[in-house]
Amino acid sequence: MKKVRIVEVGPRDGLQNEPGELPTAVKVELIERLASAGLPAVEATAFVSPKWVPQMADHTEVLERVRRRPGVSYPVLTPNLKGFEAARTAGATEVAVFGAASEAFSKKNINCSISESLERFRPLVLEAGKSGIKVRGYVSCVLGCPYEGEVAPGRVADVAGALYDMGCYEISLGDTIGVGTPGKARAMIEACARRVPLERLAGHYHDTYGQALANIYASLEAGVTTFDASVAGLGGCPYAAGASGNVATEDVVYMLHGLDLETGVDLKRLVGIGRWICAVLGREPASKVNKAFKA
Repeated sequence: MKKVRIVEVGPRDGLQNEPGELPTAVKVELIERLASAGLPAVEATAFVSPKWVPQMADHTEVLERVRRRPGVSYPVLTPNLKGFEAARTAGATEVAVFGAASEAFSKKNINCSISESLERFRPLVLEAGKSGIKVRGYVSCVLGCPYEGEVAPGRVADVAGALYDMGCYEISLGDTIGVGTPGKARAMIEACARRVPLERLAGHYHDTYGQALANIYASLEAGVTTFDASVAGLGGCPYAAGASGNVATEDVVYMLHGLDLETGVDLKRLVGIGRWICAVLGREPASKVNKAFKA
């Protein structure tokens, strides 16, 4: 049976924009529950300035308190060398850098051009290599930008290739505003695969227009076998009021199992985790499978 790897991003990408302060103990429990459900990678937190992302201010405590399961990776976002140094001190074994395929988005999101961002990442990747720490690269706005509109596949491939060439072991391709459709997703994947080995590409699709699962299916057909997802669909789209953002892990797992693909994830357990964290947050799960699943 063919295996698909899911990178769970709920504890970081899903929670980072939550308005109210979430207790550290809840974040740690969420990470540990997700790992116990069979997810092979759980993105734990972000080593960013509390001024810009106050929800991640407890990053060091979160990473130090998580009881790590053998065989599970716990990547953390590190936007610069300062963040990387703090993550390394806290015991990180995998970090992630976050770039963009759109100049306008790069300047508004991380306050520098694409080329400047790549130069910022280079010493970080070098230091990580010296410490045996893996680096994952994110590319945002791969199918559209809120400021520039459609993004050409070649531009995405250039950024993905640069990240891979500098030492990122995997490149996650993110449809940040969820405007992509299957044909465009496949064309983007094919362009990137000319610069980065297909097995080193991952899909990160938002569900703003209800296209995330269709884009994942198109990416599977193109040969991609790693996808990012967020339990209960945590994490909205900041560019479309009221719209859903991250694709729900439950929905992705349900589809993959229906395709007779192996994920290693216990779907029933995952549904329970989604309901638990949403109860803590005071909302209903965005996952359709979670809503339909009978306890």
